[in-house]
Amino acid sequence: MKKVLIMLAVPRCQFEQVLPEWELVYPSNEFFTHDELMTKAADVDAIVTVYGNKLSNEVIDAAPKLKMIANFGAGYDNIDVEYATKKGIVVTNSPDPVTEPTAELAMGLMIATARRMGEMNTMLKNKEALKWGVMRNLSTTLVGKQLGIVGMGAIGKALARRAVASGMQIVYHNRKQVDAATEQQLGARYVPLDELLKSSDVVSLNVPLTAVTKRMIGERELALMKPSAYLINTARGPVVDEAALVTALQNKEIAGAGLDVFENEPIIPDALRELPNVVLMPHLGTATHETRGEMSLLVAENIRCFFNGETPPNRIN
Repeated sequence: MKKVLIMLAVPRCQFEQVLPEWELVYPSNEFFTHDELMTKAADVDAIVTVYGNKLSNEVIDAAPKLKMIANFGAGYDNIDVEYATKKGIVVTNSPDPVTEPTAELAMGLMIATARRMGEMNTMLKNKEALKWGVMRNLSTTLVGKQLGIVGMGAIGKALARRAVASGMQIVYHNRKQVDAATEQQLGARYVPLDELLKSSDVVSLNVPLTAVTKRMIGERELALMKPSAYLINTARGPVVDEAALVTALQNKEIAGAGLDVFENEPIIPDALRELPNVVLMPHLGTATHETRGEMSLLVAENIRCFFNGETPPNRIN
């Protein structure tokens, strides 16, 4: 009987359905500790990692039978893929289920930030002094505004569809320009990053965390943005220089930010918490009941395919 270790208590029934002959090493609490992983990895054939939770090379070394690491999440910066590859271990991720919910949250952050929903909600719930009136508490509409999408992958395209439906114009920057048919369908125009930053009313970051994208938005890039513009980040926290962002917000170099991810999660700088023009979420881009189940199903399918001699649908090395 083959054995799979599942690092965190993600939905289990999908694994039982797809891998009925497998032994599931599943945490009785929320997650396995590092020491528990070191012990339990000794005889497993596969490990299910979860984004945001590091799988150390030490644990990999403690698993001599390990043939596969199946990541629960699209981003896989929690795994040393190069090290796994050197050891002959296949690595997969689970990108498809995260697309729509992440784009949905990015759109929600855009609306909440521009329309000052977070700020007004906080004031009303805290019973702070808030004057009502026709010309008070004004905000910004997204209709007719330009959205600059940095990273036109699946999530970027899903966000573009929502933004177009809301009456926005789309420019984008990507490693490679997307095909003409997709550009035409979305009404999207490719521009260099600096032009996107200078001209957009909202900038949404939808890139993976890599050596190239780490802190790609820093002091220089924020200074290029309009004072009336908003920054939305549902990608990874380290894509943005958080200290530079705090300074830009405090100095009103940009109008506000909607953030689902942070540089040192779960630590959030007090300065970000205190700024009224910032909407914060605790990394909830994919956090729906439906998405979690779909992710477990896809992870289990990747494992089933690989050990049946087939090519896993989401192999990344």
